[in-house]
Amino acid sequence: LGAWDHIRELFGNTPAARGAGLTASSFSFNSNNGRCERCAGLGYERIEMQFLSDVSLVCASCGGKRFQPHVLRVELEGKNVHDVLEMTVTQALEFFGRFPGHAKITGPLRTMEDVGLGYLRLGQPTSFLSGGESQRLKLAARLADTSAEASLLLFDEPTTGLHFDDIARLLRVFDRLVEAGHTLVVIEHNTEVIKCADHVIDIGPEAGDEGGKIVAVGTPEDV
Repeated sequence: LGAWDHIRELFGNTPAARGAGLTASSFSFNSNNGRCERCAGLGYERIEMQFLSDVSLVCASCGGKRFQPHVLRVELEGKNVHDVLEMTVTQALEFFGRFPGHAKITGPLRTMEDVGLGYLRLGQPTSFLSGGESQRLKLAARLADTSAEASLLLFDEPTTGLHFDDIARLLRVFDRLVEAGHTLVVIEHNTEVIKCADHVIDIGPEAGDEGGKIVAVGTPEDV
């Protein structure tokens, strides 16, 4: 959501980084300037097994820290780039809230927390996210982009795996999207979500071959 670009700039502007000839790009695991050469910044190595599933092992060179030693020696308030990537969104909000101009970092992170992703680590690979988490991350990106035009947004079971408190938080985010002019179509079975809809189309009466018919249409009160 753009927050990591500003975090890398903070690292690149430290006296230690400038003294070592490092720039903001050195703190990206997508760049050859500072990432571990053995694992290419992944933090692990994938071992191909002939008859079994591939195995992922912690990189023997960087110990899972993704970066070369001279990059890890650069710190912000006692935290190096690996320590920051291990922070959850909620922890990062508290940590970076003390820095000047922190809004560029905390703003996008606050949006992630608003959609119930405060527990995710900053270095979490997107390939490890569940379907519901991926949807909410895209939702956070949409909220963070204030220049986005009004759109039709489709959500498929966005409450899967969410606690009741997180569902309430997600509904508040939906309200913000509607107020911003977006139209939301939500495929959902959760009654807490259904009762908050402006319009309901109930399809059934059962699942699979036993469904596919429109059972009821109208406001939640009508249905």
